[in-house]
Formats: sequence, C-alpha cells, structure tokens
Amino acid sequence: MTIGSKPGVTDALETPAATDTLPASHGHGLPAVVDESRPLWRVFVAFLGPMLFGNILQAMSGTFNSVFIGQMLGTRALAAAAAVFPIVFFLISLVIGVGAGASVLIGQAWGAREVHKVKAIAGTALAIGLLLGAAIALLGGFFTAELLRALKTPPAVLDDAIGYARLMMFAMPGLLVFLLATQLLRGVGDTVTPLFALLTSTAVSGVLTPALIRGWGGLPRLGVTSAAAASIGAFVVALCMMGWLMRRKRSPLAPDLELLRALRVDPRLLRLVVRIGLPTGMQVIVMSLAEIALLALVNRFGADATAAYGAVNQVVNYVQFPALSIAITGSILGAQAIGAGRADRLGAITRTGLQMTLVLTGSLIVLGYALSRHLIGLFITSPPVVELAQSLLHIMLWSSVVYGCAAVLSGVMRASGAVLVPTGISIACIVAIEVPTAYALADRFGIEGVWMAYPITFVSMLILQTAYYRLVWRKSRIERLV
Repeated sequence: MTIGSKPGVTDALETPAATDTLPASHGHGLPAVVDESRPLWRVFVAFLGPMLFGNILQAMSGTFNSVFIGQMLGTRALAAAAAVFPIVFFLISLVIGVGAGASVLIGQAWGAREVHKVKAIAGTALAIGLLLGAAIALLGGFFTAELLRALKTPPAVLDDAIGYARLMMFAMPGLLVFLLATQLLRGVGDTVTPLFALLTSTAVSGVLTPALIRGWGGLPRLGVTSAAAASIGAFVVALCMMGWLMRRKRSPLAPDLELLRALRVDPRLLRLVVRIGLPTGMQVIVMSLAEIALLALVNRFGADATAAYGAVNQVVNYVQFPALSIAITGSILGAQAIGAGRADRLGAITRTGLQMTLVLTGSLIVLGYALSRHLIGLFITSPPVVELAQSLLHIMLWSSVVYGCAAVLSGVMRASGAVLVPTGISIACIVAIEVPTAYALADRFGIEGVWMAYPITFVSMLILQTAYYRLVWRKSRIERLV
C-alpha cells in the first residue's frame, strides 16, 4: 500500500497521542469517527452499544423461535430447524461480503463528507443484494429437498426441514436487502436505526411464531414452518420501519430519488466492493460450508446430537456477539478515520477493540459456564440431550474470546483495504485445521471431538493474524480507496 504524505500505521501505533480520543459529528445528526472531545472508548461504546443490542435482538428472534419450537413441538422439530441453519447461514453469507466491502467504502466516503458517493456505493450494494436474492429464490427454492438429502438430514426430520428451508429460500431477496441495509447504515455511523428496526422484528416474530404454531387468532397452524413464516413477516415490517426512520432522520442513506437512481451495478464501484468484500464473503462462505460439513458429521450421531448442536449454537452466538460487534466497530471507525485523513488513530482503535473484547466477551463466557444448564434447558426438554449439549458447550465456549481478538485485528486491517492475507489466514485455518481436526477427533472421541476442533482453530487463527498484523500490516502506509 502507498500514499503520498499520510502517516503510516507504524506511526499510529507508536504515537502516544493516538490513545487519547477520536472527528466530531457532521451533518444529518450522525457521528463521525474522530471526536476529539471524547475518549476513544466512549466513541466505541456509542457506536457499539446500539449495534450490540441490535445483534442480540436479531439473535433473540431466532432464539425465541427455537424455544417455541423446542417447547411447543418437541426435540424432533428443533432438530429439523437446526438442520436448516447452516444452509440459511451459507446463503446469507453470499451477501455479507458485499455489505462488508460496501460499508468500508461508505465509511471512507462518509469520513471525507462525500454524501453523493455514499449513495452511489449503497445503490450498487443493494442492487447486488437483490440480484443474489432472486437467484437464491429461484434455484434454492426448487432444490431444497435434494440439498437436505445430500447433507444426510435424519429421515425423522427431513419433511419438516424441507418445508422450513424452502420457505426461507423464497424469502431471500427481501431478507438480504434488510441485512444489507443494516450493514450500510453502520458505514455512516448509524447503529440506532437498525436497533429500532430489529426491536420491531423481534417483537413481531415473538408474537407470530407461537400464534402460527397453535393457530391462534384464526391463523393457520404451520408447525415447524411457523418460525420461517414469522421471520418473513418480521423482516418485512422491520424494513418498512427502517425506511421510515431514515426518512425522518434525514439519513444520507434514506430512500429517495437519488438512491433509487443509484440502484444499479456501477462497474467501477463494483470492482472496489469486490476487492474488499469478495475475500470477506469467501471467508464467511467457507465458514458456512465448514459448518455444513460439521453438521453432516454431527448428523451421523442421530437426532439428539443434531438438537444439541442447535442449542449450543444458540448459546455461543450470544457470547460471540460482543466480539463480532467490536470487530465491526473497529473496521468502521478505522475506515472513517482513513477517510478523514486520520490514519494515525488506527493503532488506538485496535488496542481499544482488543481491550473491550477481553472485558465484554470474557464476562459473558464466565456467565455462560455458570448458567450453562439453565441456558441449554431453554431449548431442550430431554434430560439426556441437555447433558450432551452442556458438555459440548463446556469444551469450546472459552475460545470465543480468542476468536474475538483475531476478528478485531482482521477488522481493522480490512478498514484499509488489506483483506487478502487476513482473510486467507482465516480460510486456511478453517479448511486446513477446523474440518480435518473435527473429523479426526470425532473418530477418536465421538461427538465431543467435533467441538474440540473449534478452540484449536481459533488459537491458530489468532497467532497467525497477530504475526501478520505486527510484522507486516502495521509497517504499511494507508490510502483512501474512494
């Protein structure tokens, strides 16, 4: 990387002033990154807090669905829903890279106060999301059964899993636009609007799921597919709420004629989005494919193991949310700092992100171990399955803080456009360590061996990301991409 006279990353890490504070808000009532009047950790909290609560609310929607399914329909129904989760995650991951690349570019444009460029980037990203969603709905919706059979979904839950998955496939265009919108808003420093939208989504889903399971209020009884139908209704209402809030707040990303005209794939911007987003998207896709491979391995141990897999994932998601939210915060604040010509703040952003990961994620890990039986019991009623899920949770929960630290380093480096090597490290660890280790340890230790692979992978990932960050990236120099 090269730039003219802007400071390098090494300068940022070695400058004591970089630990002080980060520009004040400009226009539209949204904060910019470098607020000199506040300590950096407060800037982090102001950005992180609403995003973290929003992510928790989004997870709560899935959690409520799992609780309702497990308690009202039984373990077999929960296993059917859990069998679909990696597939849906894989499909969503196709657009996560687009959102990650576009949010970095929007962050840099917003830091430079170039609002028209913000809308142009957003238009290209949303157009890509719509095209991907349409392709998934057409292709995925018609081959759901074949895919689930290929994954060796237990026959006892196959029919329910097919109905659940097919409905989610057909809903992908709207779901991907909703998820993209929340990512793009982060680029302009707005995490409050997605919070309100997700609060609405959680409330709607929490009411609709049990109503559709039981057929309350004259609604049809949909069984396992109740959760999918409720999720669709929830994100439609939330997307409308988000659009209304953005218009009211005069957000630079509010739906208007300029954004509508920008709703097309601009080849120049597409190249930039792909440059940053494609490696990130590939990482998420590889992660989701690895989860699918591991799910196929777990399925060999029967429906109880599949249900335990779903319950453990629910608990781990909550523990990892702060870590992932902190990494996203570091990436966006870093992008805005670069756009504002303040690359000297990147070192302070990295240190603050690591410190917050240790405190927040570490605290949740302690609570997770202390309350593990009660947490698993929210999803599963069968005592033997509760015992199995609890033992699996204990094996890997601690490694979430390690994963979080690696994500912070990768996120800050992504803010500068450096994505190939950090993403390559993550993909290599998943492909060359996680999956082979899980299969090898499963042969030796049974189902517990699958979960032993996670901490081994996360520790390897942190060691390699740290080596690249310290020895290569922080000695580079930073330039704006847009």
